[in-house]
Amino acid sequence: MQLIFIYAAGLIFGLGISMSGMGNPAKVINFFDVFGPWDPSLAFVMGGAVIVTFFGYRAVLKQPKPMFEPTFSVPTSKVIDARLVGGSALFGVGWGISGFCPGASIPMLGSGNSSVLIFTASLIAGIFAARWMMAVTQKRKALRNTTAVNPAE
Repeated sequence: MQLIFIYAAGLIFGLGISMSGMGNPAKVINFFDVFGPWDPSLAFVMGGAVIVTFFGYRAVLKQPKPMFEPTFSVPTSKVIDARLVGGSALFGVGWGISGFCPGASIPMLGSGNSSVLIFTASLIAGIFAARWMMAVTQKRKALRNTTAVNPAE
């Protein structure tokens, strides 16, 4: 039953991306090109998504628990740090340059468009690179903390 809901959600998302035209990178790039052939349609798609999310979260979070998990998994941190700002900036720059949002690129893989394949491969490589960089950073911090606690060693 859980897989049926997962596939249905993916199908609805993919259809929404296709019907709205957001799988076409030119529409996205034209939204960001305010001095050229500006296309405001992305703002309407985002506005619709924000409205659905606003009411959807309120309805879902009123439930005692999710359908297929013991508890809700909602981010609790409200810290705005360099990692959050840097990741957001990288996301925005990548989206503006390529015209593909990571979420929209997944349903567009079915189009066979080579630019979608290249973007998605780069996205996956970037995820692994970021995880590797975070692991290296955490190891360095742990090493510094150990050295600071035991400076004689």
